[in-house]
Amino acid sequence: LRTKEEAPAPESPSFLGRFEDFWKRQRSAVIECFECKRKQQVSGAATSTICPACSTHIDLRDYKITSGFSRSIRTRGDVHLTSKGDLASSSIVCRSALIEGRLRGNLHCDDIATINLSGKIPGRISARHVIVERKADIHCFRQVRAGSIEIKGRMSGEIMAQTIVTVHKKGSLEGDVTAKAITVEKGAMFSGQLVIGQVSITQGELLQEQEPAVMSIPESHFPETVRRPLPAT
Repeated sequence: LRTKEEAPAPESPSFLGRFEDFWKRQRSAVIECFECKRKQQVSGAATSTICPACSTHIDLRDYKITSGFSRSIRTRGDVHLTSKGDLASSSIVCRSALIEGRLRGNLHCDDIATINLSGKIPGRISARHVIVERKADIHCFRQVRAGSIEIKGRMSGEIMAQTIVTVHKKGSLEGDVTAKAITVEKGAMFSGQLVIGQVSITQGELLQEQEPAVMSIPESHFPETVRRPLPAT
């Protein structure tokens, strides 16, 4: 594991890299306390802070996992699980994540979760927006919950989205979907049960450890469904 302040500086950092790092440290950000949800403004150079309301410690570091790692992560920074990384933590909470290696636990992102791997994902994934990249081929054992989901590669598993699920050209989705809308582009494939309706997911529900409760959706939103490929429109 390497956090941003612990990572060794490259021997010949590019001008662009130095420029981006400089501006990142100059910017400030508004972050929310994990416990009381109070918001505060912090410097881009800060690695941690204390909530002024409840005194909770808030980690602000970015994490890059390049080998086996089993401790829980709770940060307002980003997480990068590289292709050689093996993240066995039971819980990962972060701002955004790029998943290229083995993920065993639950992942919650306040912003974007980008998945670019081939394999099985046993834990729960939740985020504001989930992207399954073009080269990804994943099987999710537990329900994926998000505000919206883009599938550019191959995915099998159950999805619950607050807004829209998009299966891009050459993408493939196999599994049940509950969402406000779904778009299957020409050349894409969807196979599974589809429930179109108003989906309400709170952050508390995204983070819950127990199995998700049955959703409350009017019966009129449940069309007859058949397990068959949905043609592109």
